[in-house]
Amino acid sequence: MKNERITENIVRERLRNLHYYDTEGILVEEQKSVIEEVKRLLKGASKTGGTGSGYPEFLISLQATPDFIVIFECKADLKSHKSTNLDKPKDFAVDGALHYARSLSKSFNVIAVAVSGQSESELKISTFLHAKQAGNPKPLTNKDGKLIDTIITIDDYIKHGTFDPEVAQSRHEDLMSFSRELHDFLRDHARITESEKPLIISGTLIALKNKAFVKSFDAYSPDELQKEWMRVIKEEFKKAGIPNSKEYSMTQPFSSIAVHPELGKPTSKYPRGILYEIIKMLNDKVWPFISIYHDFDVVGQFYGEFLKYTGGDKKALGIVLTPRHITELFSLLANVQKDSKVLDICAGTGGFLISAMYQMFKQSSSEEDKQKIKSEGLVGVEQQPNMYALAASNMILRGDGKANLHQGSCFDEGITQALKNHKCNIGMINPPYAQGDEDLHELVFVKHMLDCLVKGGIGIAIVPMSCAISPHPRREELLKHHTLDAVMSMPDDLFYPVGTVTCIMVFKAHLPHEQSDQKTWFGYWKNDGFQKTKHLGRIDLNKKWIAIRDKWVELYRNRDDEAGLSVKQRVTPQDEWCAEAYMETDYSTLTKEDFEKVVKKYMVFKLLNDLD
Repeated sequence: MKNERITENIVRERLRNLHYYDTEGILVEEQKSVIEEVKRLLKGASKTGGTGSGYPEFLISLQATPDFIVIFECKADLKSHKSTNLDKPKDFAVDGALHYARSLSKSFNVIAVAVSGQSESELKISTFLHAKQAGNPKPLTNKDGKLIDTIITIDDYIKHGTFDPEVAQSRHEDLMSFSRELHDFLRDHARITESEKPLIISGTLIALKNKAFVKSFDAYSPDELQKEWMRVIKEEFKKAGIPNSKEYSMTQPFSSIAVHPELGKPTSKYPRGILYEIIKMLNDKVWPFISIYHDFDVVGQFYGEFLKYTGGDKKALGIVLTPRHITELFSLLANVQKDSKVLDICAGTGGFLISAMYQMFKQSSSEEDKQKIKSEGLVGVEQQPNMYALAASNMILRGDGKANLHQGSCFDEGITQALKNHKCNIGMINPPYAQGDEDLHELVFVKHMLDCLVKGGIGIAIVPMSCAISPHPRREELLKHHTLDAVMSMPDDLFYPVGTVTCIMVFKAHLPHEQSDQKTWFGYWKNDGFQKTKHLGRIDLNKKWIAIRDKWVELYRNRDDEAGLSVKQRVTPQDEWCAEAYMETDYSTLTKEDFEKVVKKYMVFKLLNDLD
């Protein structure tokens, strides 16, 4: 007589051998669960179709990856492994595993393992992934596409499941949704300033790098937790050893949060205090994402999404954050290689440096290459203490903190000399816009960046369109020393809700423009596929960006002329530096509706201006 308990004992022994039972952070439960969400989802999940609860033989969760759960369903007889239509959960292992996975997938990514047989030699194992809120499960495979047909470690289960496209998309959507949830929580309960909001996020993510803190943060009283939070942040910054940085400069912006009275005060709703709730939320929702997707600029994108929910945040930060798809575009235009040295003299949160590092890593095959990129390939300067702290946090989280970050004015003589010593061959910058002081004009920053590059280096800047079309003595000074290689007119609402119309300028450093035989290439890049939405700002709603980006980069690299998109023209400091001034209209794309629209606009214009 075959006995299902024998199959369960074989599975249990394999789990023991793989250290499921004796590894901290792994919870193995048998035919029950203490997890409230699991109990809720399995209520009414009886395999007999009744109203009672049902549980798989084994249910395994990992503290570090709370959005994944692994379940095992066992049957004694190999004949009971799988039914033809997968509709007999009571009688077949695969059917039962998928039955429970269907219920649990409302809140979890489920690895469902069906096991049948009575001995090690005859055991049959089928493994499936039911991604969270996905319509159907699919067989789980490794990176080579081979089916997982044995019992493996929980880390391996999660690793194979993590890079499934549906799981990755679901996690990304969850993360973006959580950014609004967290913003609303801070607004309603934390009572901190707008400029402190991103700091409390970055500081907490830095603290969560400390494994001892992760294990112990729930053991502190609310006021002790604030002190420990600050101590751990200082410790992590010290461990990171960012070159050219001062520990005080990096940690001082976090100090006001460490003594904020509201964060350490227990309330009836939150007896552990508000800071505890923030740490717990980030530990559960964000940190697992960071620890697994190492090539994903979580801090930059999470901040960007977080800041969309209030216009005040951007003003409080004192900067305009560069959209992530534009920082990526810069790295492609500059053709960043693994041995490039990239400079950003207005680093902000480090978006350009992170994008450059990502491109470098894609071309690196060894850990030695990556360490060299981190220690020598990325150089940044940021003057504002809060922004410097955010940039340092970003680099620590994404690159172990080895980037050369300088805190201070990029025009400081000591910093300037240090930048030149790095011998960077690529520069990227989004300078401060509309400064009242003429000495801080956008083109002053652009020239200073170019001056710090090696001869022939590529410098790319995104600046207001006024820099390209309005006469200015700085333009003559620029072209006296550097070549204007290309200018691209960008979408009018690129920085929505900020209304500045911008262009991208590409220069070749230390090669005077007047000595160049090459015409300047102009791109008309007004449509990046992004659309404005009420709550999310500009997003790539219809997934057009990748194709548009590749088309733009190809046109630029080949220096092609294409009607409606690009043109070449020799220019001087007195000329307009934009495609609109030289490009022929592509009339083939015009429609009757376009014509009618313009005529209607003209009629309204005449009416409003009371013209005959």
